[in-house]
Amino acid sequence: MRYEREDINKAIEVIKAGGIILYPTDTVWGIGCDATNEEAVRKIYELKKRADSKSMLVLMENPGLIDRYVDQMPEVAWELIEVSDKPLTIIYPNAKNLAANLIPEEKTVGIRITSEKFTSDLIRRMRKPLVSTSANISGEPTPANFDEISDEIKSGVDYVVQYRQDDTEKKQSSSIILLGAGGQIEILRK
Repeated sequence: MRYEREDINKAIEVIKAGGIILYPTDTVWGIGCDATNEEAVRKIYELKKRADSKSMLVLMENPGLIDRYVDQMPEVAWELIEVSDKPLTIIYPNAKNLAANLIPEEKTVGIRITSEKFTSDLIRRMRKPLVSTSANISGEPTPANFDEISDEIKSGVDYVVQYRQDDTEKKQSSSIILLGAGGQIEILRK
C-alpha cells in the first residue's frame, strides 16, 4: 500500500502551520502535531478533553536523535529498541527541547521509534518529533482502526490523512517501559 505525495505534503503543511492531524501509526490511529509547538499540543489536549498533566508520547523515526530530547539516554534503551519485536514506547527521564506542556512535572517523555512508512517519512521530512496520542476522547475506548474513530475527533483535527483509512486490521497499542536514570526498567504495559 502506497501513500500519495499530496497526502504527506498536506500533513506537513498543516503541522508546520501549527495544526493537528489524524494519521495512521505502527499501532493505532493517532492525533499528532509538532512536539515542539506548545500551542499545537494544547489543541490536542482540548480535542481529547484531557488534562495537560496527562502526558502524551512522541514518535521519532531515528533512535540516533533521541538524545536531542532527553538529557541522557540510558545504555539499556539501545538494547531494548534493538531487540523489541513489536512497537515499544520507552519513557525516558529528563526530557528537553519539547513543548513545555508536553513534559509532565516528573520531566519524563515517552518516545517510540515508528516503523510505519508514512509516519517515518512524515517525521523525517518535518525534522521534528511528532506527538502521538490515541484518536479518542479521553476515557473512551481506543479505536482499533479508522472506522472506529468518532466524528468528533475526525472533525476536530485540521487534516485527516487519507493513507490507510480502508485498513481494517485491528492494531494494538504499544508496550510501555519506564526507564530510570540509572537504567532501572519498569514494565507499565505489555
